[in-house]
Amino acid sequence: MVSYMASRHRDLTLGAKLLMVNWGLVFLVTLIASIGFAMLYSSAGGSWSPWAGKQVVRFIAGFIVMIGVALVDIRFWARWAYPIYAVTLIGLVAVEVMGSIGMGAQRWIDLGFFQLQPSEIMKLALVLALARYFHGISLEQVGRPLMLVAPLILVLLPVVLVLKQPNLGTATLLMLGSGAIFFLAGVRLWKFAIIIVAVLSALPVVWQFMHDYQKRRVLTFMDPENDPLGAGYNILQSMIAMGSGGITGKGYLQGSQSQLRFLPEVQTDFIFTQVGEEFGMIGGVVLLFLYVCLFAYGIAIGLGCRNQFGRLVALGITTQFFLYVFINMSMVMGLIPVVGIPLPLVSYGGSAMMTLLLGCGLMLSVSIHREHRLPRRVDGLN
Repeated sequence: MVSYMASRHRDLTLGAKLLMVNWGLVFLVTLIASIGFAMLYSSAGGSWSPWAGKQVVRFIAGFIVMIGVALVDIRFWARWAYPIYAVTLIGLVAVEVMGSIGMGAQRWIDLGFFQLQPSEIMKLALVLALARYFHGISLEQVGRPLMLVAPLILVLLPVVLVLKQPNLGTATLLMLGSGAIFFLAGVRLWKFAIIIVAVLSALPVVWQFMHDYQKRRVLTFMDPENDPLGAGYNILQSMIAMGSGGITGKGYLQGSQSQLRFLPEVQTDFIFTQVGEEFGMIGGVVLLFLYVCLFAYGIAIGLGCRNQFGRLVALGITTQFFLYVFINMSMVMGLIPVVGIPLPLVSYGGSAMMTLLLGCGLMLSVSIHREHRLPRRVDGLN
């Protein structure tokens, strides 16, 4: 309590917080997003319409929100972590009741001016809720199996709702990202081994409940040439485009596979393919390097935080970013089945862009307020 009261007296002014913003991280986020604008401009054949212009507007709005989130005291996020999770979970339920359907899936709520995808927001809400839970218990309590029932329920509820949409990619991100937080909180490896064995044992049952298109994606991944004009078309065209770029690429606006629309949805899931085609292996490596720098910032922020809540929030969001990049790049190179995961800050999409910038804002908030020592019970914080 004494340390908490002392931290209250060290509350920072708005000006001081602005000076403490990690502007290196902000610049890196803006640079990666700018690459996305350029690729979306190229995807439309050298036009700001229909994707690049909208994405710039979304980024500007999200950038303002990101800075605003960064300036909010971390104690606010600790106190409201559970309510944010609950509201987002209600949003997932609302998708089942009144969600709009697009491309065969029911994932969005039409707000008139914006298509809200609650499953994207849940990626952050779940990180906040799990960080709040593990912050409130000791390392000794983490070792007790019964203490893991509540956080497992926190994970399973949104995963089940997201799978019903159906959205296997996002459900996978939620499970893997949550697993990372469990590990960072101190859960022993043998418990993960039990879960992995249980999941592998359940795969035959899961297969029976998968949708036909999901089964085709898995079968296509194992042999894409078996149906080159059908289920295997996207991944084959993606590999052709990546390979045709060579070392230096064909040049900006010169990618034949993307410009001639041989590759569908190049502006979303397969935009890294366009980077490889137009800028070659060098362009792909440069973009990957920028992402690695982003991960390094997130890890440094997390390790530098003096409270468990902020540490788990920063490292949890960094893990989510890593999974986005790893799954998307592996997918377009044919290393894993296609699951519909966008490339962070580069692919076209409003909900994904806003979620990623909100996540960056939370990391910045952890960085600014890294010296705060939060009590285990944070219900009374204001």
